This record gives sequence, C-alpha cells and structure tokens, in this order.
Amino acid sequence: MMTFFIENSSDILLKTWEHFYISMIALALGVVFAVPIGILLSKSKYISKVALTITSVLQTVPSLALLAIMIPLFGVGKVPAVIALCIYSLLPILNNTFIGMRSVNGNTKGAGIAMGMTTVQSIVLVELPLAIPVIMSGIRLSAVYVISWATLASYIGAGGLGDFIFNGLNLYQAEFIIGGAIIVTLLALLADFLLSKLEKWVTPKGLRIEGGHAA
Repeated sequence: MMTFFIENSSDILLKTWEHFYISMIALALGVVFAVPIGILLSKSKYISKVALTITSVLQTVPSLALLAIMIPLFGVGKVPAVIALCIYSLLPILNNTFIGMRSVNGNTKGAGIAMGMTTVQSIVLVELPLAIPVIMSGIRLSAVYVISWATLASYIGAGGLGDFIFNGLNLYQAEFIIGGAIIVTLLALLADFLLSKLEKWVTPKGLRIEGGHAA
C-alpha cells in the first residue's frame, strides 16, 4: 500500500485537489440555492411540503443514473458532475434550514417585530442566527455526502480520486481501490472538521456548546 502512495504521489495530489474543488463548488452552489429557499419555505407549510417532497425524490435517483442523465444535457467533464453533486447536496441543507427556521421560538420573533424590525430584519438579525447551528449541521452532512459521491464523477470524465478506484477495478489492482477510498475518507473527515470550526465561528456565542454546556 505504501508503494501506491509513493509511486503515485504527484497524481494523488492532483486528483485530491480535483476531487476537493469539484465537491466544494457543488456544496457552495447547494448552499446558495438551498438556504434562501429553505428560509422562504419556512414561511409556508403547504409549499414547503411540495418542495421537500420534490427534493426527496431527486435524492432517491441513483448517483450513476443522475450522472448519466447529465451527459446528453451538459456533455462530459466537471460541469455536469458539479451540477449533479449540487442536486444531491440540496436536501440535507434545505431540510435543516427549514427545520432550523421553524424551530425559532415564536416569542423571540415577536419580540423583534415589537421592537420595530421588518420581516427581513427579523429573519437576518434574529431567526437566521438562532437557526445557524441546525443549518450548519445540514451543510456538514451534505459535504460528507458530496465528497463521497464525487468519486463517481470519474465516470463522466470529471477526474478526482474516483480515477484511482475505477482504474483499480478495470486493472484488478486492489491497492488503487483501497488507496483511493482511504484518501476520499480522509478528505471527507477533513471537510467535516473544517466545517465544524466554521460552525463554531458563525454560531452566536450564547448558543455555542463547549464542554457540554452553552457558552
């Protein structure tokens, strides 16, 4: 196994970078779409049920099938892979944003409105900060999913660590499969760790949990 890492060190760095930025672009797009939509859906019960059902259905489409669907629409390469991964990232972020916003105490929201805040100000200054821990947990979950699923992006020529795994399968070389899987796992753990630090940074101080107690 060490031979694999030594002999392919330059390729490992390149493929890891490809894998990482494909995943992070897809995750960032997922956040840009899902968080605002989740906030809007939290204001409407009926529309939220329809929207969450649609995203749940998209989530059930097999990864390879979704990537295959992207080929006639966007061709092969990184663009269709990013779009497919973005679609897969939506549900956890959307669902957690909806839950986080809905869980904010009505009295807290009412206090903000009573102080003269507009609806937008209440969302930005009161509801969103209180919902941040739940939203961030959805983003962290999506990050792990996306990095795992990005392995299949190699199937449509997007590169990444999936190249090692697919080459290992084609050439019957177990070290390529195991090595690729190990790096993907480490990358997912690293992303989750970094996002946990970001979560702590963006969470209002009074809501942070440190040593089992709110800070």
